[in-house]
Amino acid sequence: MSAARPLTALRTIAAIAALPLLLTACGYGSEATKDDEQPKVAADAKKLSAGEVRIGYFPNLTHATALVGVEEGLLQKELGGTTIKPSTFNAGPSEIEALNAGSIDIGFIGPSPAINGYTKSKGKNLRIVSGSASGGVKLVVNPEKIKTLDDVKGKRIATPQLGNTQDVAFLHWVSEKGWKVDSQSGKGDVSVLRTDNKVTPDAYKAGSIDGAWVPEPTASKLVSEGAKVLLDESDLWPDKKFVITNIIVRQAFLKEHPDVVEAVLRGTVKTNAWITANPDKAKESVNAALKKETGKPLSAKVIDAAWPSITITDDPLAATLQAQANHAVDAGLLKKPELTGIYDLTLLNKVLKAAGKPEVADAGLGAK
Repeated sequence: MSAARPLTALRTIAAIAALPLLLTACGYGSEATKDDEQPKVAADAKKLSAGEVRIGYFPNLTHATALVGVEEGLLQKELGGTTIKPSTFNAGPSEIEALNAGSIDIGFIGPSPAINGYTKSKGKNLRIVSGSASGGVKLVVNPEKIKTLDDVKGKRIATPQLGNTQDVAFLHWVSEKGWKVDSQSGKGDVSVLRTDNKVTPDAYKAGSIDGAWVPEPTASKLVSEGAKVLLDESDLWPDKKFVITNIIVRQAFLKEHPDVVEAVLRGTVKTNAWITANPDKAKESVNAALKKETGKPLSAKVIDAAWPSITITDDPLAATLQAQANHAVDAGLLKKPELTGIYDLTLLNKVLKAAGKPEVADAGLGAK
């Protein structure tokens, strides 16, 4: 370790190491922030069966469907007089807690917290009702210390949090290389340092880490600091696709207000089509939303580098969710879960069929 490393970076990393470590999604902390700016609703717009729908998501590029859908009014348009009440979250656990407490009705979230939330409630609280994004995760490294994949052995690699989606993926990749790492401590042939994504770029600049397996835009922020992309996780998956963001709903809300859930899904399907057809406008929309949520937009250099690696999709890529659960089990981070019933794609497939799009599958994990 360099003696010149800033004390603030050391203190921050030490503080993060002391935080409780849970099975979570990629994120930037653990607190939820309420957005007081409500989408505009026409005075004569007709309400659905609920007066409002509370939607949670992250200020993150892999949650572009939510960011753009709210920013462009595409979700509100489908809901008519039913108002969207958005909340932003910085990590999966807090969003799952909000869903469990009935504070939000629908959420955009990664596979690990969706699995964790479903299994902890014994299949009684949430359903995955749609996909949202694939990809957007990379292994980025210090090119002076790591030139090949084999050079990762013996180095210090950051992941966002113990047991989170990227942590599980990295531990699985390490195992596939034949290296040994204790999943809890992160010690072994590679040193896995669980570091909040907000801090990871500073940790890299300080020399505290040699690389990171992280989602966008953190990966591209590291690249802007001189790191190099050594591996795109998409290259490890069939057809280069794996779920990074799902849409979940409280089962009680789905049962009581299926018309509202269907309207939201019409909005997400239309939003995804708009993003795909208008990538430059979509980047501007995401950045405008990020500025509102975080106070600071991404630089053009970062967002232009990050954007191409994220695939916006309605398909939840259910087979990859099962694979990610298996990877967590293999790493010793999760007991073998019973995931049958985690999906209910009935309304999504209804929306897709009406839009002339192909239906999607639940890989045998649908509600009976």
